[in-house]
Amino acid sequence: MSDRRRNACKTLLQLLCQLLWVMGLVVCLGAVSLLMKYRQCSLFFSHAYITLPAILTLATAAFLVASGFLGTWLSFKDSTFLQGLFVYLLVIVFCMESTASALAYFRSVKLDSELVHLSRVFHNYSGSSQDPNSRAVDAIQEELQCCGIHDYRDWMETPWFNHTGGLRVPHSCCNSTFSMCNGTVDQPQQLYTQGCQLELEKALHFVLSFIMWCFPLIFLVEVFLFVTVAQLMRDHAVMDYQILDIN
Repeated sequence: MSDRRRNACKTLLQLLCQLLWVMGLVVCLGAVSLLMKYRQCSLFFSHAYITLPAILTLATAAFLVASGFLGTWLSFKDSTFLQGLFVYLLVIVFCMESTASALAYFRSVKLDSELVHLSRVFHNYSGSSQDPNSRAVDAIQEELQCCGIHDYRDWMETPWFNHTGGLRVPHSCCNSTFSMCNGTVDQPQQLYTQGCQLELEKALHFVLSFIMWCFPLIFLVEVFLFVTVAQLMRDHAVMDYQILDIN
């Protein structure tokens, strides 16, 4: 391989490795977002399996950053050992990202079963700021701008609604555009119309889909990296050996 072509391969390797850093940070943000969503809404989930794609994605992001640093170093050095180690790291990243993507897909189609405790938490709402169930319900209704499980009428079947005289839903159901809203059910136009289960599923599905669709892009970059490193390894300068004349 000519020096000009070899330098072009090294430049391409450096650019692709910098792209690995960026992608590592991007998928890390997606994983952190999913973990934060779970932490905020953990009472609604039947188990913690929803966090598995996030945990594996964080590990993948760490390997992506490590691979990016190693690949950048390779662009300045000629080392067959480091090139082989770099390829090995890329294979590990591929296996991890494939597993994380499969887990994200599996969890995205199982969101209904993941949120089986949602109705129980709403049913146990007491309106007290000291009650974790009440804090979780108010937080999710305000953040996602939703009311009830499917709509505001779900509140009419809760003990809390009966204790209030059957007139009001929690104030967190009030649409923020109506400053005078006090949660009375005789003015439903002032309440959020969407149910919290649908909105929470949308939010979770978005993050899981983000994780799933990031990995095909990473795989594409890895293919270019495999080809580039293979070219450098194939045309690696071979030491010239000479037969010693023993006399």
